[in-house]
Amino acid sequence: MRFRPAQRREIELDPGRNWIAGARQVPSPHCDDRPPDAEISLIVIHGISLPPRQYGGPYIDQLFTGTLDAAAHPYFAEIAALRVSSHLLVDRCGAVTQYVSLARRAWHAGQSCFRGREECNDFSVGMEFEGCDDEAYSGVQYEMGAALAAAIMSAWPAIGPDSVVRHSDISPGRKTDPGPAFEWEKFLAMIAASRAS
Repeated sequence: MRFRPAQRREIELDPGRNWIAGARQVPSPHCDDRPPDAEISLIVIHGISLPPRQYGGPYIDQLFTGTLDAAAHPYFAEIAALRVSSHLLVDRCGAVTQYVSLARRAWHAGQSCFRGREECNDFSVGMEFEGCDDEAYSGVQYEMGAALAAAIMSAWPAIGPDSVVRHSDISPGRKTDPGPAFEWEKFLAMIAASRAS
């Protein structure tokens, strides 16, 4: 499968490789230091929408910063107290928000295992796509997400082509995101094309 992007998306990391240049920054308190021997070697792709199937509101920011009002929607009562975050969010329009420095451990994967290694938060970057399991993601999300993944893989060579996974791959039976609507093979081909260009 070949992919030719409609436009080349240049992604730059700051000199310390910690922040994506030009991304909206909303620092989350839900993070900590990675273990000293943890080399970044995995990218985990998630899907999120708050409330479910609704897009564009402030609620993802609020969840990841611990400010979500449990009374704002019936669904929020069960998640408002969670202490979770992710490194990056790609919204429906392709805009990027960064919540946690790539050098630090975001709390996105939960109970997880990749190739026999548990605690995937220790050695992974979490990338959220605004969406849900059974609704199509947007083309610009794939383009931006692939460009982000390619840039991160260039900065951390331990992340190989087979080290970009779905949340459901590392937490089977517990998580389903980003879901069957996410065109996985297309996304991987787009990452490969971004890395080659």
